[in-house]
Amino acid sequence: MRGEFEDEYSATIDDDLTETDDLRGALLNDTICLAEVATVHEAVQTMLARRQAGVLVTDAMGRLTGIFTERDVLTRVVGKDLDARRTALAGVMTRNPEALTARDRVAYAVNRMSVAGYRTIPLVDLEGRPIGVVTVSDVIRWLANLFPEAVLNLRPGDAIKRPQDVDAG
Repeated sequence: MRGEFEDEYSATIDDDLTETDDLRGALLNDTICLAEVATVHEAVQTMLARRQAGVLVTDAMGRLTGIFTERDVLTRVVGKDLDARRTALAGVMTRNPEALTARDRVAYAVNRMSVAGYRTIPLVDLEGRPIGVVTVSDVIRWLANLFPEAVLNLRPGDAIKRPQDVDAG
């Protein structure tokens, strides 16, 4: 029997990850991993080119040591007037970020996003090597897929948000 927050997909994802290299490759293709010695400039250029909100930082063995996100760019680099071309990720990344495994339930990601304010959570294998990331957008898509009729069948005129009330997020 599945738990309250576990669907068929999340119940089998770990088996899929160990059985098919295609899925593992797809997750890694969307995940940017850089070394701690990479510069902020390199990270930001890569993030822009790949349209990603952050990069995972790994050690020589490929294990997760940190995460560097848009928030870090604003608060730890621009906010402190650091030179992006000379600043290594090691000095401005979030060290030892909380990470989930493919076996963890979506509810754990939602909890960390809600309680801790994370927008990106790394997924790691049993050795601590990145295999992907979970973003707020991923969770929203997952929820929309769980409740497609409620999301996709809004009556004409139903407004989720008025254009004049749009905020920056």
